[in-house]
Amino acid sequence: MTKLHFRPYISNQTLLFPSRIDEDIAEDDPVRVVNALVDNLDLDKIKALYKEYGRSPYHPQMMLKVIIYAYMNNVYSCRKIEKLLLRDIHYIWLAGYEKPDFITINRFRNRVKHEINQIFTQLVLLLAGKGYVSLDVEYIDGTKIESKANKYTFVWRKSVEKNRDKLLDKIRILLEQIDETIAQDKAAENQSVAFTPAAISDLARELKEALAEQPAARTREEKKARRAREKEIKELEKHGDKLAEYEEHLQTLGDRNSYSKSDPSATFMRMKEDAMNNGQTKPGYNLQIGTENQFITDFSLFPNPTDTLTLIPFLSSFSGRYNRLPGKAVADSGYGSEENYRFMEEHDIECFVKYNWFHKEQKRSFKNNPFLVDNLYYNAKDDYYVCPMGQHMTFVGKTHGKTTSGYITESHRYRAARCEGCPLRTGCFKAKGNRSIEVNHRLVEYKRKAREKLISEEGLEHRSKRPIEPEAVFGQMKYNMAYRRFRHFGLDKVTMDFAFFAIAFNIKKMCAKVAKGVTKGFYNRKITLKTAFYEVISDQNRIERKINPKWAA
Repeated sequence: MTKLHFRPYISNQTLLFPSRIDEDIAEDDPVRVVNALVDNLDLDKIKALYKEYGRSPYHPQMMLKVIIYAYMNNVYSCRKIEKLLLRDIHYIWLAGYEKPDFITINRFRNRVKHEINQIFTQLVLLLAGKGYVSLDVEYIDGTKIESKANKYTFVWRKSVEKNRDKLLDKIRILLEQIDETIAQDKAAENQSVAFTPAAISDLARELKEALAEQPAARTREEKKARRAREKEIKELEKHGDKLAEYEEHLQTLGDRNSYSKSDPSATFMRMKEDAMNNGQTKPGYNLQIGTENQFITDFSLFPNPTDTLTLIPFLSSFSGRYNRLPGKAVADSGYGSEENYRFMEEHDIECFVKYNWFHKEQKRSFKNNPFLVDNLYYNAKDDYYVCPMGQHMTFVGKTHGKTTSGYITESHRYRAARCEGCPLRTGCFKAKGNRSIEVNHRLVEYKRKAREKLISEEGLEHRSKRPIEPEAVFGQMKYNMAYRRFRHFGLDKVTMDFAFFAIAFNIKKMCAKVAKGVTKGFYNRKITLKTAFYEVISDQNRIERKINPKWAA
């Protein structure tokens, strides 16, 4: 029988001179990029969060490296990260054989929930220094991300206000039953009285004291009346507690129409991912991001479901990060409003933002319709419009509106003198009397400027890039990286979680671009991943002084 020879197999073998674990990690592995980048970041603000006494904590550099690398590999659970620190050589090498448990990892994330934004900004500045982004143009878009909160923990403004009004009526009627004098002074039916929880509580206390001072009931009728009065006071206290609950709901709602009891920062919105296809609302956040070359350059979370009111605060957050506003802003029609156009014009931001009817205006059916207000001739000198029959529509007054943010709009109203017997009336309008129109001249002018920008050669280029900039990032985020739902309660923790994700996303994107050997649109020489991250680190100080002086210190 032939003798077989195998290599020695000893599972519990002891090594006299252990080998380095990174020998099994490729030289161009992304884990080395994470290690080099974090080693060269300014972590002074994070280190300031620790105390000088007590047990020595894990090093924040190590914790950052492990969490960022986990997010790059679609691992967002602290328990899974804890297991990987025992199994995966990449995590073991990054951690230097340290083994923090899931509680420690989660506490670290919560500890740096405010400082992690500064780390994200530092990374973007590094990318800007190497030409991956210019920070001059922002492709802006938003998506709704579902909260961790239960979808049945809703509180609706209309329901709270309706029930509160009913409760106030009950309190008014109850006070009439308790004391006729109180009814006349505080709760007359024909008078609107604003009761407060504190006032109801004080009133119940006074009634209790007055009842305690009365002599003890002797007859059956007196005992029955006393029990009835005690019951009414107890019911009044109950109504006061309920009123306090409604007031608390309204305070939490603020300007919103809904919120979740388990996550008060989340608002109920309609999500794109609707499995039942019934338009069901779920608690979530409106995530706004700015991208360039498919890198995330800025992000912010908002409670309102519409995008119109998010543009100005979002651009302000960009200014807070980089001490300047972007030179150009590109967005879809959801952001086109008079308030937003005016903000961008006043701050010298080149506007490539569509408005609602932009695409409809390009169609032949729109251009050939003589009855549309946009197609009517306007005489700016004498301030009148001309209808298709040649009749002058003269100015008759102004109307003012107010947006949710408090911005005041002004519209001019014009009316024709005589529309009776007009052969074009059936195609012109269907209302009774003479036709009247309302025109916001300031918005019309902003639309004209936006249209000129959008149909220009540069505008066509930005319009073609916009669908493949933030939309591509959302696609990679939700489907490739499985980041579809937040895993924390509260706006501050949700923002922290996405900041970690944005850092991981940008590093992963940089590694992917360098692995292809091309930094598209900036330089075309072939470089390896190892060379790339050493070049990024080598001139970090020069980059920070040039892009943002506040990081140079």
